[in-house]
Amino acid sequence: MAAGFFKSFISRFTGGPVDWDELEETLIRADFGVSMTTVILKAMRARGGEVNGETALQVLREEILKILPTENAPLTLLPSGPRTILVAGVNGTGKTTSCAKLANWLKSQNHSCLLVAADTFRAAAIEQLCAWGAKLGIEVIRSQYQGDAAALCHDAWNSARRRNIEFLLCDTAGRLHTKSNLMQELAKVVRILGKQDATAPHEKWIVLDASTGSNALVQAREFHKAIGLTGVILTKLDGSGKGGIAIAIQHELGIPTRFIGTGEKETDFAPFDRDRFVESLL
Repeated sequence: MAAGFFKSFISRFTGGPVDWDELEETLIRADFGVSMTTVILKAMRARGGEVNGETALQVLREEILKILPTENAPLTLLPSGPRTILVAGVNGTGKTTSCAKLANWLKSQNHSCLLVAADTFRAAAIEQLCAWGAKLGIEVIRSQYQGDAAALCHDAWNSARRRNIEFLLCDTAGRLHTKSNLMQELAKVVRILGKQDATAPHEKWIVLDASTGSNALVQAREFHKAIGLTGVILTKLDGSGKGGIAIAIQHELGIPTRFIGTGEKETDFAPFDRDRFVESLL
């Protein structure tokens, strides 16, 4: 993440009044979005009197902490059947890699899990997930290229239930949120899983590239309309991604960031920690 993104701004206005236009531009550039930026500026102006760099930073931290959940909801085990996590997103966000990293994290917590190569639109995605599975020692269920992703998830769920697997992770095909037919196919996967377990998929997460800025909010909004998202995996925070998009999505859509990816290794992946995140951001 672009650590301390606001430090240079704050240092210029230490002991003196902030430049409101520059502050607004800084917040927008940090991917907070227009709506959240408006909330922050209103809170700062409500302080009254002269707002300097230190005050601006204090208010900014307070407003961010109001928005972000105090803790991640736990991935609890179910009394029967696997807890099913559907992972979606557009191409190029690190979706398949994030699925593998999530499986590895669950394994490190002593949970059993099964990966499903439900990205049947791209042969390379199937091979990529299978390669990760072999490396991590985690089984991958796959079908042929251009196979029926919903049928594959259906069979994988039944297999996981019979074998008492605790977590089922479905890597769905990367798709543009503007392609209605592909979004309908994703909704079909959700419906098929729901026929096996009325509460499945228990989690519907979107993988977002932090470096894409406001476009990530657009993606989250459209996928949320299609399937009702319950979480975000935010990737590429080791690069130019400034991270404010996590706050914008939480504020506008109420969707929490569940995990973050910060590199290429399977260990460069961790549950979202709001305090650590805010300190890195500010």
